[in-house]
Amino acid sequence: MSLRPFHLAFPVDDLTAARAFYGGVMGCPEGRSSQHWVDFDFFGHQIVAHLAPGAGDVIANPVDSHDVPVPHFGVVLAMDDWQALADRLAAAGTEFVIAPTIRFKGEVGEQATMFFRDPAGNALEFKAFENLDLMFAN
Repeated sequence: MSLRPFHLAFPVDDLTAARAFYGGVMGCPEGRSSQHWVDFDFFGHQIVAHLAPGAGDVIANPVDSHDVPVPHFGVVLAMDDWQALADRLAAAGTEFVIAPTIRFKGEVGEQATMFFRDPAGNALEFKAFENLDLMFAN
């Protein structure tokens, strides 16, 4: 599967905290920036943290007995990379919205997943599949 990188711009209320979280905790290299935004290399994709204090309400939908935050974004990683990120986040003291877990265990679409928030409250989900071919299976 060969995908083009996606671009996502999202609000933050503190660029210094965004740099510390995405650059430091998540390990995403920083790209261009200004006083109002900063680019990050998010696992080969371009994300841009834009200074926008006071953005948005938090909503959740039930999925497999968890309240999943909406909106959220993230990346589907290889299982080893997912586990390494989960360990890195835990070691950094990240508070998980949904702790690293296996969702839909024993079913089509079984996946490792975890949810957490950046310092501005944006929800992120990282997931992994033992068999990536089942990502869109129903």
